[in-house]
Amino acid sequence: MKEIMRTNDTVLITAVEALLKGAEIPHMVLDQSMSVLEGSLGIVPRRVLVGEQHERVARLLLQDAGLGHELRPDRR
Repeated sequence: MKEIMRTNDTVLITAVEALLKGAEIPHMVLDQSMSVLEGSLGIVPRRVLVGEQHERVARLLLQDAGLGHELRPDRR
């Protein structure tokens, strides 16, 4: 799995998940449960991961949606 995005913005995470689901790109959002430990302050960013075989397509999808500035640098 490769991390493509890290953010505290729950609305952005929801939008990214909808785009990835719509394109049938398997993904995971990590650290969603951390809000319980941090007191719902949004300190710990949520991470969006996709399989390595889907990374390129996921990045293109999010760039086409105008979210390219939110992507983590590609570390190949």
